[in-house]
Amino acid sequence: MRLDPSYNPQLSASDASEIPKLPRSQLAFARTAPAFTRAMASASASASQTGALAPEGSTEAWSTSVRSGQTLTGIVREQMAGRGVNISNNEAMRLAQTVARSNNISNPDMIHPGQKLNLDGLNFSLQQAQAVNQAIAANKAAAAAATAPAVTPAANVNTLNTNTAMGNTALAGTAQVQLLTRSDRSGNVVLEKTIDRAIEKGFIPVQDKQAVMNKIVQLSQEHRFAPDDFARLTLMESDGMNPKASNSRCHGIIQFCDGPDRGAASAGFGANPKAILGHSVLKQLDMVGKYFNDTGLKNYGPVGLDDLYLTVLTPAARNETRPNAALNIQGQQAAYLHVNRDIRAPITRNSILAGLHQNANERLGTEVAQRPSLQAARLSAYAAQAAVSEVR
Repeated sequence: MRLDPSYNPQLSASDASEIPKLPRSQLAFARTAPAFTRAMASASASASQTGALAPEGSTEAWSTSVRSGQTLTGIVREQMAGRGVNISNNEAMRLAQTVARSNNISNPDMIHPGQKLNLDGLNFSLQQAQAVNQAIAANKAAAAAATAPAVTPAANVNTLNTNTAMGNTALAGTAQVQLLTRSDRSGNVVLEKTIDRAIEKGFIPVQDKQAVMNKIVQLSQEHRFAPDDFARLTLMESDGMNPKASNSRCHGIIQFCDGPDRGAASAGFGANPKAILGHSVLKQLDMVGKYFNDTGLKNYGPVGLDDLYLTVLTPAARNETRPNAALNIQGQQAAYLHVNRDIRAPITRNSILAGLHQNANERLGTEVAQRPSLQAARLSAYAAQAAVSEVR
């Protein structure tokens, strides 16, 4: 984990990230902030009712009544699937604990027919999963477009003689332009900018650019996270894929830490963690894949930015699913990760989301990291909500 210098917060009308402090009403902590609904309304006015969020001003709670033979885990899976999100058994069990807490159920295995359950506590995970699913779908569409045969204008086909040096050069130039155009359609603007920045800084050889991009997209599809979220993770952990980043105990692009059952051991470097620094970004991405397998990341899919980051920081903290609850994370962490960037305040899922987005904005430029899109609208709304996060 990369540590920031100590930070002394100042009291003002805005927090340290220049996000205005919003009024703190009970509603702000009981349900998704209205900012999220406004962002979604502007990004997808035509969203269908299934899987869509309630319109702004709606007071209808998400609830259900227990039917005979149902379990709390089964109810969670059914309710999430009804909103377009299929979750794993592990994720269903984890979210069932959240529902049990919010309904004051001491034993999640003891529910009764006719019992009414409030499911508003699932909204946060639902919104994260919907955003990740859309990012994955966008990447699959981009991959399909990239493999489609390119159409050469008829005039060029009739006149281009590929048996000559000039013809071959022209054909190669056409293919290069088509490849670049397809790359531009990938939609992973944060990842692309992060990789370009890493090349400029000497972290990644220019000839490895496409291989690194392909590997990250492959990992994202296997473990069901958004490629842009992985870029945000590395911007916090290693200044954006610096393979030689180190804080003496943790090393590499996601900061593989020493110690038993830690990242370095998972990557096969338990005896000599610093040896990770001698490997390229491409090689370290193979280590990332093994670490994600060892920590069961795919069991949490679709994986939001908070779960992705907690997998690297403190995997056990993923069991706390409430967005504003204090997470049990040991040691000094970057101020970005704390509520309102105050190191005296706790770290929550919402503060992680806000911090990772703010860090990416500062390193890449706001106009890049907040490119208008449905995915950006969802996640920037999480960041806005996190500005008023408190421990519940």
